[in-house]
Amino acid sequence: MAADKELTPTSYIEHHLTYYSTQFGEDPFWTLHIDTLVTSIILGFIGIGFIWLVVRKATPGVPTKRQAFVELTVEFIDNEVKNSFHGNRHVFVAPTALTIFVWVLLMNTMDILPIDIMAWIYEHVFGLNYWKTVPTTDVNTTFALALSIFFLMIFFSIKVKGLGGWMHELFCTPFGKNPLLWILNLLFNFIEYVSKPLSHSLRLFGNIYAGEIIFLLIGMWAATGVVGTFFGVFLGAGWAIFHILIVTLQAFIFMMLAVVYISMAHESH
Repeated sequence: MAADKELTPTSYIEHHLTYYSTQFGEDPFWTLHIDTLVTSIILGFIGIGFIWLVVRKATPGVPTKRQAFVELTVEFIDNEVKNSFHGNRHVFVAPTALTIFVWVLLMNTMDILPIDIMAWIYEHVFGLNYWKTVPTTDVNTTFALALSIFFLMIFFSIKVKGLGGWMHELFCTPFGKNPLLWILNLLFNFIEYVSKPLSHSLRLFGNIYAGEIIFLLIGMWAATGVVGTFFGVFLGAGWAIFHILIVTLQAFIFMMLAVVYISMAHESH
């Protein structure tokens, strides 16, 4: 944080929650969070690049630790998809699930990095006074991911059932084909469709954002003195260890919900 500014709890938290962004025009809707986009893209290339390098050097003999780790991860996700997805497009869904899990896990894991050390690096090495490290604490990221799954769900619904079959399902389920019930059926299905991307995105965002806030509160405690620093380091380490479980679990849940939603798109009511 800039040295010429007085450190207060409010300024400390506001500083770490401020995006490095750019706005196009006067409408704040057209604002790009540069830190979220850049970090997400870099982590995506790291995840894909790591798996590509390991697979490229894979051998049929005794695997290395990295190869064994990747094989276990791929096999685990493949089995989970097979247990949840009963359609005939498993070849597409399994790689999609693997991509989602690895990418979301990497973005979530950025929350484990010491937030003040990262802020110091961004400011003094890269000259960036504001830079949010964790993409999944940005609701735009989680909502964009959820919308991608939502559009895949719509795509497969139309592809499997046809446009007419999908429209028939919208107007005639779950209460029946009577024309008097069409509006009720459409309203019911509309609520279901809207709730999926909302719950899908906000669940991930809420859990990771809450973890970031707790890290900030612990960091403020560490700034109160020697005793506060001791307990801050102790509590921060404890919360980081516990948070490893949270970031992994949330990546897994997000992936499984995506698989379930795509699987539901293949089913007829």
